Amino acid sequence: MWNPIQMVLPKRFLGVDIGTSYVKIVEVSKLGNRKKLENYGSLPAQILYEKPFRTFEKSTLLLSSSDVARAIKAITEEAKIKTSQAVFSIPDFSTFFTNFELPPMSREELPQAVRYEARQHVPLPLAEVTLDWQVIEASHSLDEKKTGFKILLVAVPNEVINQYREIAQMAKLELFALEAEVFSLIRSLIGEDEKKAVAIVDIGAQSTTCTIVEKKILRTSHSFDMSGNEFTKVISRGLNMAYAEAEKLKKEYGIIEKQEVKEILLPLIDVILREIEIIFNNFYQKKGGEIQKIILAGGSALMPGLKEYFSESLKIEVEIANPFSSIFYPPILEKNLKRMGPAYAIAVGASLRGLEY
Repeated sequence: MWNPIQMVLPKRFLGVDIGTSYVKIVEVSKLGNRKKLENYGSLPAQILYEKPFRTFEKSTLLLSSSDVARAIKAITEEAKIKTSQAVFSIPDFSTFFTNFELPPMSREELPQAVRYEARQHVPLPLAEVTLDWQVIEASHSLDEKKTGFKILLVAVPNEVINQYREIAQMAKLELFALEAEVFSLIRSLIGEDEKKAVAIVDIGAQSTTCTIVEKKILRTSHSFDMSGNEFTKVISRGLNMAYAEAEKLKKEYGIIEKQEVKEILLPLIDVILREIEIIFNNFYQKKGGEIQKIILAGGSALMPGLKEYFSESLKIEVEIANPFSSIFYPPILEKNLKRMGPAYAIAVGASLRGLEY
């Protein structure tokens, strides 16, 4: 009797990153242990609209759900993406992070204790947020059945979650999960065997986030206002030129070659460096550990001279984010993906979240 061989199809997921200036989508598949880049695409806000997708001042998206869904559909149609299951990342400034310690107790008692303690830390009523948490440290007590716990808590306003659900529905995507973008960054940029304390510095369009990760566990994450858009605005004002022309100068020259651009940018970059030093010092005082490496991510990571300036100023190894390093892709894409990598790290990490299940 003839038995047809059953074809095993790879699992596929989309990672969707709705940033300030761009929507980015990455499609990754997995068959066995092999992860493969299937597709990717992005759309700048100004192609469809006169305003950005979001602002730093508002936790929710600036544009309506239908506008953002329209942008997502434009990308999926242009790139001929068929996968519908998607993980959406949520910006760090739309989420609230904190950590706290709990006394020794059993694992069964943890959920109720976390919720009770969350009331002391979350600035919004618990009825208005959705909580997610994980144990980042456990210390054994004399009673072997009970341990003390250090908890990382993430709270996301329900209005943010509801808008993302609406966007997914309008874009005809199945919302598999939502996660804070810091976790997407960690998944795409920190290897399983990385034991050192590593800092991810994500210089986005609207804000910069410095995240410290140790043994693949998030230790601390802080966002501040200095950003890639601010770099461009200051060049535009300082040299009395159009924003688009200033953006071009920033990307082409950064802090090398053109002295007038360098003189404008260095004070802003020094603001970021001072913030990073404060975060590093706080980590050292609390944990006694030193940061061994910085990974530069975000749209401004490839600005000429930035990597070298960070390394010289902080006396530490600095590398440019490459979220595609553990994913198979055609060699012809190598140059393009290295250039795209820092800006696509969140979308890649979100897509990989779906492949974990």
